Amino acid sequence: MNIKTIITTVTAALALTVFIVACKQKDKELSSVADVTEIPVKLFAAQSVVVSEPVSAPGFISSATEARLSFKTGGVIERIYVEEGQAVHKGQLLATINLTEINALVQQAKEGLDKAQRDYDRTKNLYKDTVASLEQFQNVTTGLNVAKQQYDMAKFNQSYAEIRATTDGKIVKKIMNEGEIASPGMPVFFMNSAGTNDWLVKVGIADKDWARLKLGNTANVKIDAYPDETFAGTVSQLAQAPDAMSGLYQVEIKLKACNKALATGLFAKTEIKPNSDAVYVTIPVDAVIEGNGKEAFVYTTADNKAHKQPVKVGFMKDGMVLLTSGIEKGVKVVTDGSAYLTDGVAVKISE
Repeated sequence: MNIKTIITTVTAALALTVFIVACKQKDKELSSVADVTEIPVKLFAAQSVVVSEPVSAPGFISSATEARLSFKTGGVIERIYVEEGQAVHKGQLLATINLTEINALVQQAKEGLDKAQRDYDRTKNLYKDTVASLEQFQNVTTGLNVAKQQYDMAKFNQSYAEIRATTDGKIVKKIMNEGEIASPGMPVFFMNSAGTNDWLVKVGIADKDWARLKLGNTANVKIDAYPDETFAGTVSQLAQAPDAMSGLYQVEIKLKACNKALATGLFAKTEIKPNSDAVYVTIPVDAVIEGNGKEAFVYTTADNKAHKQPVKVGFMKDGMVLLTSGIEKGVKVVTDGSAYLTDGVAVKISE
């Protein structure tokens, strides 16, 4: 073997050695990159729980004995004796209307009654003398009865040409003023009872929630005027027909006795607890991503890869999300690391 052959052989051996070392280094680098692309995550096994999903709805405070006071007979309002916010007692005179027209109607009815009485007396005597017929006597008798009824009606309307308080309470709103023309039945005052135990919250709910409620269901009420307090209440009335404008069913929640000053129109948020129970799948809040109302997503794993799974949220309770559908009990969902995942990405499960 000559020198040239030896040099060529050594050079080839060195090149092969360098190539093998380079390949091993490349494999190590690729393995390192693969390790980096595996996102570390922690899993939580979904659990099930039997709870009663509350019905949440906003509403307004009102009084159980609220009244819209009006005149039975229309006319010009002559006097108003109270102002808004004023306390009143039962039977107190609140307003009157001008009696000129009403008194004239009473007088007209009185004169008609007097004439009918005279006609009756005269025809009665003639009937006794067989001068008047039975039919004539019956006609005047009917006329007298009609005249009496008309007079009684006029006197009744005259006695109701005023507004009096129906109970002890407070004038919440004065709707009309002196000199305005009030139609029969048109509200002039809006008043509440003075009682402290007759406050209600009126809320509107959807039909699916209405079907889950019963009279006597308990409720928690939060009032914006008292943000740090929760008031207890019970369902006292369930509407049997939806509101024509909103399509919602009205529910009345009677508040339990409290020492707080309340007023009609205060905004409240209610959480009603129905008696019916349901089974929910529970997972931590951290597992839920891309929430939009009742729609959300979670990540599960299979073959060391993340898989995006749609779920439907019922409600939240004690840091847990209660699902109505999407996954079953025992399915493991990603908690830590879910924010960094995409569908199909490799994951590394850590304890």
